[in-house]
Amino acid sequence: MTPRQDTKLKILDSAEKLFGINGFETTSLRDITTAADVNLAAVNYHFQSKDSLIEAVIARRIEPVNERRMALLDAAGPEPTVEQILEAFLRPVFETQMEGAMPLVGRLLSNPVFFVDRMWEKHLAPVGKRFVEALVKALPHQPPAEVALRLYFSVGVMTHMLLWGPIFPRITGGMVDISDRQALLQRTVTFLAAGFRAL
Repeated sequence: MTPRQDTKLKILDSAEKLFGINGFETTSLRDITTAADVNLAAVNYHFQSKDSLIEAVIARRIEPVNERRMALLDAAGPEPTVEQILEAFLRPVFETQMEGAMPLVGRLLSNPVFFVDRMWEKHLAPVGKRFVEALVKALPHQPPAEVALRLYFSVGVMTHMLLWGPIFPRITGGMVDISDRQALLQRTVTFLAAGFRAL
Protein backbone atom coordinates (compact mmCIF):
# COMPACT_ATOMS: atom_id res chain seq x y z
CA MET A 1 0.00 0.00 0.00
CA THR A 2 1.38 3.39 -0.98
CA PRO A 3 1.55 6.29 1.51
CA ARG A 4 -1.33 7.99 -0.31
CA GLN A 5 -3.48 4.86 -0.13
CA ASP A 6 -2.60 4.44 3.53
CA THR A 7 -3.60 8.05 4.25
CA LYS A 8 -6.89 7.64 2.39
CA LEU A 9 -7.68 4.45 4.30
CA LYS A 10 -6.92 6.12 7.65
CA ILE A 11 -9.28 8.97 6.78
CA LEU A 12 -12.05 6.57 5.77
CA ASP A 13 -11.63 4.43 8.88
CA SER A 14 -11.64 7.44 11.21
CA ALA A 15 -14.58 9.07 9.44
CA GLU A 16 -16.64 5.86 9.58
CA LYS A 17 -15.99 5.46 13.28
CA LEU A 18 -16.75 9.09 14.18
CA PHE A 19 -19.82 9.34 11.94
CA GLY A 20 -21.18 6.21 13.61
CA ILE A 21 -20.53 7.46 17.14
CA ASN A 22 -21.27 11.18 16.85
CA GLY A 23 -23.40 11.54 13.72
CA PHE A 24 -22.76 13.07 10.33
CA GLU A 25 -23.69 16.64 11.13
CA THR A 26 -21.82 16.99 14.41
CA THR A 27 -18.60 15.33 13.23
CA SER A 28 -16.26 17.94 11.79
CA LEU A 29 -13.42 17.47 9.35
CA ARG A 30 -11.10 18.60 12.12
CA ASP A 31 -12.38 15.74 14.31
CA ILE A 32 -11.62 13.31 11.50
CA THR A 33 -8.15 14.67 10.70
CA THR A 34 -7.23 14.55 14.39
CA ALA A 35 -8.38 10.95 14.74
CA ALA A 36 -6.64 9.92 11.51
CA ASP A 37 -3.50 11.90 12.37
CA VAL A 38 -3.50 13.65 9.00
CA ASN A 39 -3.82 17.28 7.95
CA LEU A 40 -6.84 18.92 6.37
CA ALA A 41 -5.08 19.13 3.03
CA ALA A 42 -5.06 15.32 2.88
CA VAL A 43 -8.86 15.21 3.24
CA ASN A 44 -9.26 17.89 0.60
CA TYR A 45 -6.88 16.04 -1.72
CA HIS A 46 -8.62 12.68 -1.47
CA PHE A 47 -12.26 13.72 -1.01
CA GLN A 48 -12.57 17.45 -1.78
CA SER A 49 -15.39 17.98 0.74
CA LYS A 50 -17.10 16.52 3.78
CA ASP A 51 -20.09 15.61 1.61
CA SER A 52 -17.88 13.58 -0.73
CA LEU A 53 -16.22 11.92 2.24
CA ILE A 54 -19.60 10.84 3.64
CA GLU A 55 -20.47 9.37 0.24
CA ALA A 56 -17.15 7.50 0.09
CA VAL A 57 -17.60 6.06 3.59
CA ILE A 58 -21.06 4.72 2.71
CA ALA A 59 -20.06 3.45 -0.75
CA ARG A 60 -17.08 1.57 0.67
CA ARG A 61 -19.43 -0.57 2.75
CA ILE A 62 -22.45 -1.00 0.48
CA GLU A 63 -21.03 -1.32 -3.05
CA PRO A 64 -19.15 -4.63 -2.55
CA VAL A 65 -22.27 -6.08 -0.92
CA ASN A 66 -24.47 -4.99 -3.82
CA GLU A 67 -22.05 -6.34 -6.43
CA ARG A 68 -22.02 -9.71 -4.67
CA ARG A 69 -25.81 -9.71 -4.40
CA MET A 70 -26.21 -9.19 -8.14
CA ALA A 71 -23.62 -11.85 -8.95
CA LEU A 72 -25.34 -14.42 -6.73
CA LEU A 73 -28.74 -13.62 -8.20
CA ASP A 74 -27.36 -13.99 -11.74
CA ALA A 75 -25.73 -17.30 -10.77
CA ALA A 76 -29.09 -18.63 -9.54
CA GLY A 77 -30.30 -18.70 -13.16
CA PRO A 78 -33.42 -17.39 -14.92
CA GLU A 79 -35.91 -19.12 -12.60
CA PRO A 80 -34.53 -18.86 -9.06
CA THR A 81 -36.53 -20.09 -6.10
CA VAL A 82 -37.59 -17.79 -3.28
CA GLU A 83 -34.85 -19.33 -1.13
CA GLN A 84 -32.18 -18.68 -3.76
CA ILE A 85 -33.29 -15.07 -4.15
CA LEU A 86 -33.28 -14.47 -0.42
CA GLU A 87 -29.91 -16.13 -0.02
CA ALA A 88 -28.48 -13.91 -2.78
CA PHE A 89 -29.84 -10.89 -0.93
CA LEU A 90 -28.66 -11.90 2.55
CA ARG A 91 -25.47 -13.90 2.09
CA PRO A 92 -23.18 -10.97 1.21
CA VAL A 93 -24.22 -9.21 4.40
CA PHE A 94 -23.87 -12.30 6.60
CA GLU A 95 -20.44 -13.10 5.12
CA THR A 96 -19.04 -9.59 5.40
CA GLN A 97 -17.27 -8.57 8.58
CA MET A 98 -19.66 -5.76 9.46
CA GLU A 99 -19.00 -5.49 13.17
CA GLY A 100 -16.89 -2.36 12.82
CA ALA A 101 -19.53 -0.73 10.64
CA MET A 102 -22.45 -1.32 12.98
CA PRO A 103 -22.41 2.16 14.57
CA LEU A 104 -22.48 3.64 11.07
CA VAL A 105 -25.36 1.38 10.00
CA GLY A 106 -27.26 2.26 13.14
CA ARG A 107 -26.70 5.97 12.52
CA LEU A 108 -27.97 5.69 8.95
CA LEU A 109 -31.08 3.79 10.01
CA SER A 110 -31.87 6.26 12.78
CA ASN A 111 -32.44 9.04 10.24
CA PRO A 112 -34.94 7.90 7.56
CA VAL A 113 -34.53 11.03 5.40
CA PHE A 114 -30.75 10.75 5.42
CA PHE A 115 -31.05 7.03 4.68
CA VAL A 116 -33.26 7.65 1.65
CA ASP A 117 -31.04 10.43 0.30
CA ARG A 118 -27.68 8.79 0.97
CA MET A 119 -28.33 5.06 0.83
CA TRP A 120 -31.55 4.21 -0.94
CA GLU A 121 -31.51 6.54 -3.94
CA LYS A 122 -27.77 6.29 -4.58
CA HIS A 123 -27.01 2.66 -3.77
CA LEU A 124 -30.04 0.48 -3.06
CA ALA A 125 -32.91 1.40 -5.38
CA PRO A 126 -31.66 -0.53 -8.46
CA VAL A 127 -30.81 -3.55 -6.31
CA GLY A 128 -34.18 -3.44 -4.56
CA LYS A 129 -35.99 -3.22 -7.90
CA ARG A 130 -34.11 -6.23 -9.26
CA PHE A 131 -34.87 -8.38 -6.22
CA VAL A 132 -38.53 -7.39 -6.10
CA GLU A 133 -38.87 -8.32 -9.78
CA ALA A 134 -37.24 -11.72 -9.13
CA LEU A 135 -39.49 -12.40 -6.14
CA VAL A 136 -42.64 -11.34 -8.03
CA LYS A 137 -41.74 -13.83 -10.75
CA ALA A 138 -41.14 -16.59 -8.18
CA LEU A 139 -44.37 -15.77 -6.32
CA PRO A 140 -47.03 -15.23 -9.01
CA HIS A 141 -49.84 -15.58 -6.45
CA GLN A 142 -48.61 -12.53 -4.50
CA PRO A 143 -49.38 -8.94 -5.56
CA PRO A 144 -46.19 -7.00 -6.38
CA ALA A 145 -46.92 -4.46 -3.66
CA GLU A 146 -47.12 -7.26 -1.11
CA VAL A 147 -43.83 -8.71 -2.31
CA ALA A 148 -42.16 -5.32 -1.98
CA LEU A 149 -43.50 -4.93 1.55
CA ARG A 150 -42.26 -8.38 2.55
CA LEU A 151 -38.81 -7.59 1.19
CA TYR A 152 -38.91 -4.52 3.42
CA PHE A 153 -39.77 -6.82 6.34
CA SER A 154 -36.77 -8.95 5.34
CA VAL A 155 -34.47 -5.93 5.49
CA GLY A 156 -35.77 -5.35 9.02
CA VAL A 157 -34.88 -8.91 10.03
CA MET A 158 -31.44 -8.64 8.42
CA THR A 159 -30.71 -5.33 10.11
CA HIS A 160 -31.90 -6.60 13.47
CA MET A 161 -29.61 -9.61 13.18
CA LEU A 162 -26.65 -7.34 12.42
CA LEU A 163 -27.30 -4.84 15.18
CA TRP A 164 -28.57 -7.19 17.90
CA GLY A 165 -27.04 -10.53 16.93
CA PRO A 166 -23.96 -10.16 19.16
CA ILE A 167 -26.13 -9.89 22.29
CA PHE A 168 -28.53 -12.74 21.42
CA PRO A 169 -26.62 -15.28 23.54
CA ARG A 170 -26.88 -12.95 26.52
CA ILE A 171 -30.58 -12.06 26.20
CA THR A 172 -31.56 -15.69 25.55
CA GLY A 173 -29.54 -17.05 28.48
CA GLY A 174 -27.14 -18.76 26.12
CA MET A 175 -29.93 -20.61 24.31
CA VAL A 176 -29.18 -18.96 20.94
CA ASP A 177 -25.74 -19.30 19.36
CA ILE A 178 -25.17 -17.29 16.19
CA SER A 179 -21.45 -17.95 15.82
CA ASP A 180 -22.09 -20.24 12.81
CA ARG A 181 -22.92 -17.65 10.15
CA GLN A 182 -23.85 -20.26 7.54
CA ALA A 183 -26.37 -21.91 9.86
CA LEU A 184 -27.76 -18.52 10.84
CA LEU A 185 -28.15 -17.57 7.17
CA GLN A 186 -30.08 -20.76 6.39
CA ARG A 187 -32.37 -20.32 9.39
CA THR A 188 -33.08 -16.74 8.36
CA VAL A 189 -33.79 -17.72 4.75
CA THR A 190 -36.15 -20.49 5.87
CA PHE A 191 -38.04 -18.12 8.16
CA LEU A 192 -38.37 -15.36 5.55
CA ALA A 193 -39.29 -17.70 2.68
CA ALA A 194 -42.28 -18.94 4.70
CA GLY A 195 -43.36 -15.35 5.20
CA PHE A 196 -43.15 -14.60 1.48
CA ARG A 197 -45.26 -17.65 0.61
CA ALA A 198 -47.92 -17.03 3.25
CA LEU A 199 -51.27 -15.94 1.82
